[in-house]
Amino acid sequence: MNFATPAGFRDVLSEEAQQRELIARAVQDRFASCGYAPIETPTLEAMDVMRASGRLPGSPFKFFDSQGDLLAMRPDVTLQVARMVATRLPGQPGPFRFRYMQRVFREAEVELQAAARELTQMGVECIGVSGPEADAEVVGLLAEALSLAGVRDCTMALATVGVLRALLEASGAPAWWKEQVLDAYHASNFVELDRLTSPEGAVPPVDPVSNPDRFTGRVAVPPVFAAAIRALPRVRGGREAIDEVRALVAPLGCEDGLDDFARTYDLLAQAGLGARILVDFSVMSSFDYYTGIVFEAYAPGVGAPLGSGGRYDNMIAAYGQSRPAAGFAFFLEQAMAAAARERAAVPEGERPLRVAVPKGSLNPGTIKALADAGLDVSGLADSGRQLIISNPGVDYVIVRPTDAPVFVALGAADCGVCGKDSLLEASPDVVELVDLRFGACRFVVAEPAGAAEATAAHHRELGSIRVATKYPRITQAHYAKTGTQVEIVKLHGNIELAPLTGMAERIVDITATGTTLKENDLVVVEEVLSSTARFFANACAFRTDARIVQLAQALQQGADAPASQQNAEQE
Repeated sequence: MNFATPAGFRDVLSEEAQQRELIARAVQDRFASCGYAPIETPTLEAMDVMRASGRLPGSPFKFFDSQGDLLAMRPDVTLQVARMVATRLPGQPGPFRFRYMQRVFREAEVELQAAARELTQMGVECIGVSGPEADAEVVGLLAEALSLAGVRDCTMALATVGVLRALLEASGAPAWWKEQVLDAYHASNFVELDRLTSPEGAVPPVDPVSNPDRFTGRVAVPPVFAAAIRALPRVRGGREAIDEVRALVAPLGCEDGLDDFARTYDLLAQAGLGARILVDFSVMSSFDYYTGIVFEAYAPGVGAPLGSGGRYDNMIAAYGQSRPAAGFAFFLEQAMAAAARERAAVPEGERPLRVAVPKGSLNPGTIKALADAGLDVSGLADSGRQLIISNPGVDYVIVRPTDAPVFVALGAADCGVCGKDSLLEASPDVVELVDLRFGACRFVVAEPAGAAEATAAHHRELGSIRVATKYPRITQAHYAKTGTQVEIVKLHGNIELAPLTGMAERIVDITATGTTLKENDLVVVEEVLSSTARFFANACAFRTDARIVQLAQALQQGADAPASQQNAEQE
């Protein structure tokens, strides 16, 4: 009999429970002193309620009750507050200031993912009040709450979604392109954003044969709007960053929300928070409900944001009466972990930048790229059995390419390099910064030569085919696009053996030259995707360590240099 708690859940013993109680009491008392009244919401909600306001923050636990209704364990409290205000307080004048401390439940999105599935969420919602003063109030309260939890060295990254949404609306681009741009912003994927805003990237992701109604050919996004959308997430700094954004978008008439945002910044600076505020227009969300300011709190060395929030004037309208609203939430457990890390931290200026360097075929290109970017790579090419190479100002953590995203996402490394394939397969919460343009390979579907008819017959008879691969996520995503049912067999090596021994009809694998496929009499039947090396960073480190931005800029220049040199030679 197994008496262990389920993965992602845990017991809290007395010493920690007392610490939690003290922090919670101090935070709740501060919220109360600002006029925020306590509320409680149910553990379970109808799934339709969760979906009504847009995309869900996290993957909820779902099940059917005895009446056949699909229910969800709350993954977030803000959605419930919006539903409560719309249905329980219609016609009441307000404004309302609510505070809460409740458990939320989120399913791990990746099998065996090292993530808590039950967390204590604390937050406030300010409903019925709009304007910079209300925005500054909630941002300031988040900073105070984290300080009371022991986190004093944190960065509050702020932006406003109004500018981006105005640019997208004025661009005249189709809805699918706007949605993909928002997805790229939400995922902090600079590489994908650059692709979408390039002339080559503005192509519908739809097969004209399977869906001819949506196929319109290449889409002409006006270059001035594409350039502004591409430049916006790279704007960061203090008060001057707001002026930089204004100069970028004012000629296009897309200054929506900037005046209020600037006023909010000034109010926060007057309150003594200027040193902790970072204007960062990469802090965007694709959640439909955000309408103005958005913000996230980051602490050095912690892999994920400690808390986040923003203005969501449209959310309550999804459930009934429309009201302006703003708020935030943070996880008590993450705040306590950040405070503990802060107490044990190396003094500022002494900690080296930690870079995850891949072994194998990407290793030489990575070393060259880092050297060209100005880093000391001494000893890295011949590391022997050393797993960490320490040079002045930088530590290199030598890992398998498939492990690099995990090391970076969990904060064991600040940034790293791996193939796009490894990022897709791991699906980590990282900031994808630069396409380094080496290590090119492609994912393909292959089968034995002459087996096409037999595979088709197998699919007609059984309704599915069996596919062997090292990359089940990429494989599943590919076949989901084509609407083909597949049975995926995960292998760790010698993928080509699967169809040769009859274990599978096809394989999905990486190929650079196709030699191995030819030697085993396998032929390519579909292209899945192409992959190159990418430089990426931990989301927290990216927003708290300027060295990562500088390294990304140097690597981008190095990646762009070959094309520039080739153009110069041709001229």
